[in-house]
Amino acid sequence: MTELPSGVRHVANYLTPADQAALVDDIRAVVAEAPLYTPAMPRTGKPLSVRMTNCGALGWVTDRDGGYRYQPTHPATGRPWPSIPPLLTAIWNALSGYPHPPEACLVNFYAPGARMGLHQDRDEDEFAAPVLSISLGDACLFRVGGTQRGGRTVSIRLESGDLVVLGGAGRLCYHGVDRIYPGTSDLLRQPGRINLTLRRVTRPKP
Repeated sequence: MTELPSGVRHVANYLTPADQAALVDDIRAVVAEAPLYTPAMPRTGKPLSVRMTNCGALGWVTDRDGGYRYQPTHPATGRPWPSIPPLLTAIWNALSGYPHPPEACLVNFYAPGARMGLHQDRDEDEFAAPVLSISLGDACLFRVGGTQRGGRTVSIRLESGDLVVLGGAGRLCYHGVDRIYPGTSDLLRQPGRINLTLRRVTRPKP
C-alpha cells in the first residue's frame, strides 16, 4: 500500500461498471451541450495537452489574457454550463463530508499522450470543501505531494471507477497526472481517460 499525504483518499473501484457506463452517457450529454475545447496557459497562451469542459453553475477556465478563473458560461459558445448530473451529486453527497452541493464539475479528456503537471487547486474561495476526482476510461499514473512545491511525491495507478478525494490537510496538495495507459479500458469509444473533478467554489452564506 502506498501511504498518501494526510487528507488524500484513494477510493478504489467505487463505481460499478454499470455506474461508469451511465456516467459516461451523462458526460456525453454534457459535451453535446458544452463542447470540449483546448484551454491555454495564462500569459504564454501555451495550450494544455488536455481538452476540457464543465458542468454546474460555474466552470473553471484558463486562457492567455484572463488566466485561471471560474465563470458561468462556456468560453467558446457563451452559453451557461449544463447542470451537474444527479449521479455526480449523489457521489459528492456520499463522500465529500461537506454539507453544501458542488458548484462546478471540471471535465478533462486525456488523450493517450496527455498529461497534467503538478499543481494546486486553489482558485476556489472555499477550501473547507474537498476536491473530489473521478476516473473513467484508461488507467493513469497519478502523482501527489505535499502543500509545498518541490517536496516528496508518491504515485498511484488510478483505474476506471476509482475516486480520489483531496480534503482537510490534503486540500491544497500538489497533484498531477504523469501518463495515461492506453488500451487498459474499453469503457470509452476511443483510447483515453475522462477525469471529473467536483468542486465547491464559493463560501456558503451564513
